[in-house]
Amino acid sequence: MSDTSAVEMTGDERDTFLGVGGTGVLAFSASGDGPPDAVPVSYGYDPGETTFYFRLATRPTSDRATDGRPVTFVTYDRSGEGYRSVVASGRLEPVRIEDVADRSLAGLENVDIPAVDIFDRPVEDVSFELRRLVPETLTTRRSRE
Repeated sequence: MSDTSAVEMTGDERDTFLGVGGTGVLAFSASGDGPPDAVPVSYGYDPGETTFYFRLATRPTSDRATDGRPVTFVTYDRSGEGYRSVVASGRLEPVRIEDVADRSLAGLENVDIPAVDIFDRPVEDVSFELRRLVPETLTTRRSRE
């Protein structure tokens, strides 16, 4: 029988897995007794700052990106070599290009946020906001070799 238990990734393994961007799920904590609001997202990742960047679509009736609720971001991969996952939790921070510090701007230059078109209207009609997540907690797992 093979050992399928998980082990934590090293920092280098984590950074290699995350690359400079990809896709995952961003879950906003529930308000009241409701379920969390989980949405698929594209992300950028800056390994130098261990920071995630998101380009989130805004909706006039939604304040999920700006209301300060805790969030959890999950990305994972399963291949013939096993599985890997990263779970990051914290709060999203707004990123305005005109106000961004040199350090954050350098971080943005290191990321590649994939453009994924899953909207119910033309993407040119969708407004976006840039947010970053500097994780308060960061958990990694991979299959044991």
